[in-house]
Amino acid sequence: MTLKFYNTLSRTKEDFSLINKKEVLFYTCGPTVYGYPHIGNYRAYIFADTLKRVLLYNGFKVKHIMNLTDVDDKTIRDSKKEGKTLREFTEFYTEEFKKDIKSLNIVNPKKFTKATDYIHEMVEIIEKLLHKKFAYKSKDGSIYFDIKRFSAQGGSASGGKGYGQLSHLDMSSLKKNAGGRIIKDEYEKDNIQDFALWKAWDEKDGDVFWNTTLGKGRPGWHIECSAMSMSNLGEQIDIHTGGVDNIFPHHENEKAQSEGATGKQFVKYWMHNEWVLVDQKKMAKSEHNFYTLSDLRAKGIDPVAYRFWLLMANYRTRVNFVWEALEGAETALKRLYNLYLGLGDETGNINKEYNHKFKNYLEDDLDTPRALTVLWDVLKDGNISNADKKATVLDFDKVLGLGFADIKTEKIPEEVEKLVTAREEARKNKDFKKSDELRKEINSLGYEVKDTAEGPRLQQL
Repeated sequence: MTLKFYNTLSRTKEDFSLINKKEVLFYTCGPTVYGYPHIGNYRAYIFADTLKRVLLYNGFKVKHIMNLTDVDDKTIRDSKKEGKTLREFTEFYTEEFKKDIKSLNIVNPKKFTKATDYIHEMVEIIEKLLHKKFAYKSKDGSIYFDIKRFSAQGGSASGGKGYGQLSHLDMSSLKKNAGGRIIKDEYEKDNIQDFALWKAWDEKDGDVFWNTTLGKGRPGWHIECSAMSMSNLGEQIDIHTGGVDNIFPHHENEKAQSEGATGKQFVKYWMHNEWVLVDQKKMAKSEHNFYTLSDLRAKGIDPVAYRFWLLMANYRTRVNFVWEALEGAETALKRLYNLYLGLGDETGNINKEYNHKFKNYLEDDLDTPRALTVLWDVLKDGNISNADKKATVLDFDKVLGLGFADIKTEKIPEEVEKLVTAREEARKNKDFKKSDELRKEINSLGYEVKDTAEGPRLQQL
């Protein structure tokens, strides 16, 4: 089966093929390092990680780049609030982000790129846009992208549709509003206006500025990703990922300025994951309705359980976060771990039939929910040897990233062992009431006891 991915640009599933036939050129919009990302943000990175793992599983070489936005409106604002330099402030949250993605079993990209390391490359792109008259300088020295001109010329490489092709904007609205300008990094679709490529210095920026041929100032948010992507992957890339909230304005602007500068199609496959909701509303810091991985840890929940919960839904489906659902996912994941631990130490051969089913589901736009059903089926199949089950599970985990290879049998607490012994004594004495009470007490401590011909068997819930 051919890999099929849903392309936001065409709004259809498309067969996947490479631009250069050698390796997948893959860019992920990373975090703005001004605070701890919430768990909704982490869906984008788990999705990108799963996509990368599927590509590698299917034999592709992957060159994956993820940016770290370390200069923008938010980083400047909050670093000043904390009385820290921009670098000191963003370095702290960069390291915290890296710790978090490690706890989620996310494989690091080939390279993390920091926006502040690419100012020269941003200036070069802006100068190209000025030369082609897709950009202009305002009276205050800021430089803006000319949406109307770009659209009038068909967007060069945009199939004649110009600006708005990715986000499917109403172009009649564009004609009415595009005469204005907007300096903010983030804004809504009702603000379809020329956006800032370069922001002239003002007092709010403090000591955050660069003296360049464009003047004293700093880059706009959108130009940063174009520069980091093109510098590391070239003018045309295969895949660009991010959350659906990135489609407009960020990715629409990124696409326009990149294609305006090069005259080539910037990205072949735009792929976006849906939101994580809370009470059916988007999880967002601005709404004060978010949770962080620290909140999960405070409840004793391993972040990998959150990864597992997300894999239970298609990446293009909105999911509503409730603690009960996550706790249920954690219980299911622990059951999988226990079934795996019960397979023994020997590793056999990957079961070809189940491997074929697993791959087919993943090749259909990353259908992880059905891929997980195959994992359960393998573990429950009495016709497969334990050694072959183990090999097959470890093979699947190359994509799922649930950490089966790292699971170790935990030492059973002495208190639990005493309860199991007491329950077994009650059963021998046919005191079934006491036996049931002891079983419930064992369950309350996170363990389940099963009666087998060989005696009681204990496993974690």
